[in-house]
Amino acid sequence: MEYGRRPLLRVRGRSVAWLLPLLLLAGVVVADFATGERLRMISWIVLVPGISSAICGTWTTAGYGLLAVATYVLVDSAWPEQYQAGLGDFILVAVGGALATLAAAVRVRRERQVVHIRDIADTTRRTVLRPLPPDWAGLEQAGVYLAADVEARVGGDFYDIQPSPHGTRVLVGDVQGKGLGAVEAAAALLGTFREAGYHEKDLATVAERLEIRMLRHRSHTVALGGADGDRFATAVLIAFPGDAPQTLEMVNFGHEPPLAVGPRGVRELPSGEGLPLGCADLAGGLLPPVRRVPLATDETLLLVTDGVTEARDGPGEFYDLTREVARAVRADPRRAAPHRLVRRVRDGVLRHSGGRLADDTTVFAVRRLPGGGGPPGDLEQGCLRY
Repeated sequence: MEYGRRPLLRVRGRSVAWLLPLLLLAGVVVADFATGERLRMISWIVLVPGISSAICGTWTTAGYGLLAVATYVLVDSAWPEQYQAGLGDFILVAVGGALATLAAAVRVRRERQVVHIRDIADTTRRTVLRPLPPDWAGLEQAGVYLAADVEARVGGDFYDIQPSPHGTRVLVGDVQGKGLGAVEAAAALLGTFREAGYHEKDLATVAERLEIRMLRHRSHTVALGGADGDRFATAVLIAFPGDAPQTLEMVNFGHEPPLAVGPRGVRELPSGEGLPLGCADLAGGLLPPVRRVPLATDETLLLVTDGVTEARDGPGEFYDLTREVARAVRADPRRAAPHRLVRRVRDGVLRHSGGRLADDTTVFAVRRLPGGGGPPGDLEQGCLRY
């Protein structure tokens, strides 16, 4: 298969796109002899390379162009001279084959560009949303990101887990707006989280570093002539203290309130009154407080972006996350496991919205591993000692 060609008409993993033009060629030949001398159909063979240019590669299309010309000559020569289509139709078939080959070359080149752009988007996504082990830093986790623009494959939603000597930290957020500007802001916040989340003991200091980073990023973008002067990000910053297995610390920057999901049901954690990252000046520079919230060891923490809660069905009804999760867990308590919970919410949102996402959608779930999995900072400190 030529590079860049779409995998159309595949059977058992192998492309059979070449078969359709061949069948068309055979059909034109049969039709030409079947209709007789009063209606010559052989000039229709120009459609063969035309069809090939839409579904086959450049060289395959060129081959069909030559085959169409050769077939035209052989079939037309088989008729008596007075019934032959002649030079005019021969030129039509030859020029049609050449134009079809050119069209195939342009299409394949465009598809190569699209593949290259998708590779760049996938690399960007892996950089911003780095792959996370399913069991890491004392947590079991699962996450899914769905871009509203399926071609873009990347947007402003972000999440990450950062082990540290002071406990495991989690960040989930959503940058306002779309496009590369939102991606750049998300990458800036994640970079700061990965450093401050590891080094800073106090979660309030991590929150302050995130606020400062958002302001610095915004200022830098504006200085470059960008229009990001009012960009902000909602986020939830979570800490799982190593010395308090039944509690967590949380700072909510105007984000959707997390849900605690367990065998006893679903409960909504405090949403907080905090403003989004980049908006502290509207509150006199005050940041949201750090709240200590109880979380049982058998409960899963579910965090989503507004692509979930603002998903609408045909009549315009919003997706009721709490109700749907509670119903699923009542039917089967095992669905509170992170990977099952994430899959349930993802499928529910897509089903509710008919697959038409109005905004980027992130579903992220974490819960403590039995026994805690060991101190989360041991591995990284061990590497530093060497």
